[in-house]
Amino acid sequence: MGILRNTVMSAVVGASIALTAGSASAADWIMASGYPDSNFHTQNIQTFIEEVEASTSLKIQLNSNDTLIKLDAIKTALQRGQIPIGEIRLGVYGNEDPMYVLAGLPFIAADYTEAWLLKDLQKEYFDKIFAEQGLRILYYSPWPGQGFYTKFPVTSVEDFSGKKLRIYSTATQEMGQMLGFDATILPFAEIPQAFSTGLIEALFTSPQTGIDIQAWDNTSNFTYAGAIFSKNAVVVNESFFSALPVEEQMAILKAAEKAELRGWEMSAQTTAAQMKTLAENGMTTASAPPAVIEKMKTIGLKMMETWRKDASPEAAAILDRYLALQ
Repeated sequence: MGILRNTVMSAVVGASIALTAGSASAADWIMASGYPDSNFHTQNIQTFIEEVEASTSLKIQLNSNDTLIKLDAIKTALQRGQIPIGEIRLGVYGNEDPMYVLAGLPFIAADYTEAWLLKDLQKEYFDKIFAEQGLRILYYSPWPGQGFYTKFPVTSVEDFSGKKLRIYSTATQEMGQMLGFDATILPFAEIPQAFSTGLIEALFTSPQTGIDIQAWDNTSNFTYAGAIFSKNAVVVNESFFSALPVEEQMAILKAAEKAELRGWEMSAQTTAAQMKTLAENGMTTASAPPAVIEKMKTIGLKMMETWRKDASPEAAAILDRYLALQ
């Protein structure tokens, strides 16, 4: 009976969202994102919305922090036309195509310059995939470099052995396991409960995420590695987008171009300030020891070869071009 009730309730909620989106006028959109208003991704979206609304007749209602749709379900909702626009995390969809997790391989792009180059080379490939799904990526925004949240200082790779680690993608799960962790993929919203139940005892994620979930409640050390500059994307359903007047479509694309550059600048500016915030809340912050960095680079090369075996020839060619341009 409980299963039936949950099924019915899910159907009702889904129908409600679809009705809201489907009955809205062309000048009234709802948007879903997965992060709190304090997150720089959300703040960038809010500025993007303001610029769109200033230059078009469109009104966009942002529902942040998983309040409308859970982050990992937003892409499906976009494909179904339940919402016109939303923010997704690309690394979630590695089971659809290896290209989604390429940027998640450790040290494939070791800084923002390399991450921007990789993004530009991936763009045409992603445009094709999303067009086939009735979607359009408006802009990409990167996460800052990543690090380890632990209850102990990190002095060597051996410190990770057997520790229960939360990560956020298949690529980071593989990396975590190769470092010796017992690595588990969990959605952002489930992190606090996972700590309280003992399901996890460490995180590999950005300073931003650590602040969002108040990592100091469950860990005492943040060890910055850089390593991965994974990306989010703001995506629009093509049917909603193409229903707008051409001049409004162009205004949205112009605002998206500005949002992309602003998002990369915001990401780059946040790391030092956010590590300071972690310290102010009692955490010990440090850079990863050279031995840990070297191990992660070695793992990245191994993962790259595994990635090639699963990637299409077109995807592998993009990786080859990227490596040649470094």
